Amino acid sequence: MPPQTPSATAPREEPPVLKTLRRFLPYLWPEEQTEAKVRIVLAALIVLASKGVQLSMGFLYGAAINKMVPGMEEGVALAIGLVLAYAGARFAGVLFDNLRNVVFERVGQDATRELAIATFTHLHALSLRFHLARRTGEVTKVIERGTKSIDTMLYFLLFNIAPTVIELVAVLIIFWTKFSFGLAGGTALMVVVYIVFTRKVTDWRNALRTRMNDLDTLTVGRSVDSLLNYETVKYFGAEGREAARYRDVADQYARAAVKSENSLAWLNIGQSLITNAAMAAAMAYTVWGWSIGEYKVGDVVLVNTLLAQLFRPLDMLGMVYRMIRQGLIDMEAMFRLIDTPPEIRDAEDAPALVVTGGAVAFENVVFGYEDDRTILQGVSFAVDAGETLAIVGPSGAGKSTIARLLFRFYDPQAGRVTIDGQDIKAVTQASLRAQIGIVPQDTVLFNDSIGYNIAYGREGASAEEIAAAAEGAAIDGFIRILPQGYDTEVGERGLKLSGGEKQRVAIARTLLKNPPILILDEATSALDSRTEAAIQDTLERIAERRTTLVIAHRLSTVVNADRIIVLERGRVAETGTHDQLLGMRGLYADMWARQQAEKEEGTV
Repeated sequence: MPPQTPSATAPREEPPVLKTLRRFLPYLWPEEQTEAKVRIVLAALIVLASKGVQLSMGFLYGAAINKMVPGMEEGVALAIGLVLAYAGARFAGVLFDNLRNVVFERVGQDATRELAIATFTHLHALSLRFHLARRTGEVTKVIERGTKSIDTMLYFLLFNIAPTVIELVAVLIIFWTKFSFGLAGGTALMVVVYIVFTRKVTDWRNALRTRMNDLDTLTVGRSVDSLLNYETVKYFGAEGREAARYRDVADQYARAAVKSENSLAWLNIGQSLITNAAMAAAMAYTVWGWSIGEYKVGDVVLVNTLLAQLFRPLDMLGMVYRMIRQGLIDMEAMFRLIDTPPEIRDAEDAPALVVTGGAVAFENVVFGYEDDRTILQGVSFAVDAGETLAIVGPSGAGKSTIARLLFRFYDPQAGRVTIDGQDIKAVTQASLRAQIGIVPQDTVLFNDSIGYNIAYGREGASAEEIAAAAEGAAIDGFIRILPQGYDTEVGERGLKLSGGEKQRVAIARTLLKNPPILILDEATSALDSRTEAAIQDTLERIAERRTTLVIAHRLSTVVNADRIIVLERGRVAETGTHDQLLGMRGLYADMWARQQAEKEEGTV
């Protein structure tokens, strides 16, 4: 089974930080991307230039103040020049920071794009089992957070953490060489206390925020699930019930969000206490040094300016630390999704399937979705090229499972499935699925135009081929009367179309695909009798000269099949033509008699 998305109440394990960082670090220096490397180096040089300019501001400001002391009036021009240089340095700092963002933005966006594409591609490679178990909203949220965290992590590590470390080292060296070891040591001690306090409080805040995110994910998943089942909600008049369920998770999220935001106040108060205490101590020390003639007035300004510049990125340390930790959590969740192994893999050096006639065979196939529940128990049958085989039986007998195995959405636990004598496990999945078409019972369309949904049957199909497929499915007349024709939007899952219209679109895209093997999986069971009869004629026409498997509940749709097999409890109970099976007076005959009686009752 696929990994489950963590629930809001499940305990969260700490992410393997080093493992996640190792997965992340290649994005800091992408292989075979010279332009990205050049941009990263250029951005780093701009960062260094920016820090150099910002450090010079304190010296320029201090020198200007020294020129303004009594008795130095003749140096007013120099003082003004120093003030102007200080203003220029401030502007240069802003200029360099924004140039850095311009240079680096492409790198961050490229990294985010590549990771999103890799994750999207991997999700399509995962098995049907995974997608039946997952919640679309929750998986989407994991991908969204994970891809966004890449850009965030790159930005903070390169342009906040690294520059702050550089600035701290520079300030400590300046304090040690120009003032005293005590001032440098006190500043270093302040930074250590600040970092320890920030980490402790932020870890506490992260736990609150993690729960808030889990509840946010649960809220989104609950809302998406409810909206996808809009019709079911309406059928059962369950709007109030759905609102109550949504209110429950929304209330939990709101309480968690309040706790998370309130914790920020305690973090800010503590950080401000530490920095202001350090500022007061440093300023008192330099004022004392000025009072005994050891330092100049400008030195007091220099210390104040350097500490103010150092505190500015430190004030963001809590947010930066939280963002990095949250980024690691989000990336770890996404990497865990990426690391989910595909259940169905192509064999190494697997060849493409070569279809010469389209003969299909199941040879003693045993399969179950779960280990303790076997669906097919040694099913064997063969369909000759161009033959139509109908598969009937009661619900749960394993009829639709046969279609999923033929498409190789799953592999059987025992036995094998072959096409023209080739084991489908030994050929590539892409070549296998290219040779099979299906008209399913529940046709789900993309929220796009009718033309797009028909054209999905074969990439690169021309407008003429699409129109020919629509004509073959007998839906061209309906499309012609629409104001927008083939550009008509079908809505979410095709809900703007009727059941019969959706089925004809499914038939048209299968016709466009033009496969040698066709599966009709209860393609008319959800339709009214009149629509069913019209579509049945179309299905029989497209099944000609193709190997066709018809999975049916209504036996009246398979009376003309070349052969019928009856499944019961995962086994082939009977096989033969319609007349032969009726003559056996077995399960098929009972099912036929029951459906005929129901039909007669419905016409009374």
